[in-house]
Amino acid sequence: MTIERREPATTADERTMLEGWLDYHRQTLAWKCEGLTDAQLRTASVEPSAFTLMGLVRHMAEVERSWFRRVLAAEDAAPIYYTEEDPDGEFHLAETDTWQEAYATWQAEITSARRNASRFGLDDITEGKHRRTGERYNLRWIYTHMIEEYARHNGHADLVRERVDGATGD
Repeated sequence: MTIERREPATTADERTMLEGWLDYHRQTLAWKCEGLTDAQLRTASVEPSAFTLMGLVRHMAEVERSWFRRVLAAEDAAPIYYTEEDPDGEFHLAETDTWQEAYATWQAEITSARRNASRFGLDDITEGKHRRTGERYNLRWIYTHMIEEYARHNGHADLVRERVDGATGD
C-alpha cells in the first residue's frame, strides 16, 4: 500500500478545507508508519518512554472515537485501549497487539467520524459533552482541534520514524 497525501484545494470552501486538512494529516500519520514491521512500529521514541508509532495510531483511534462519537454524536462508546487504571493504555502494547489490528481500528474510527460529522453543519453544537469539562462544541472547533492534534503528533511521528529507520520527510 502506498499512502497518497493530498492537500485541499487552495480555493475550497471552509468545510471542504477543514475536512481536507484533517484527511491530509490522517494520511501523513499513515505514511509515517508505512513499510515498517510490527517490531519497528513498537520501537519506543527513547527509553524509558512507551511512545511508539503503533501506540500513536492507537491513541489517534481513541481521539477520533472521543471527539466524533462521544462528544459530537453522544454515543456510548467505551474506550478501546485505555482504562481508568491505565489512562495511557493505548501506549502500553502487549505482545499480542498487532499493527493490522491497530490500523484497522483506527480506520474504523475514521469512518465513524466521517459518518457522524456528515450529519452536522460547522456551526451545529455537539449532542454530547466533553467527559472532563462538560463543555459542548461546534463541529468547526472539533475539526480545528483534530487538525492541531494530528499535526502535533505527526511531528512526534517524524522523530520516531527517523529513529527507527532513518527515514525523514515532511
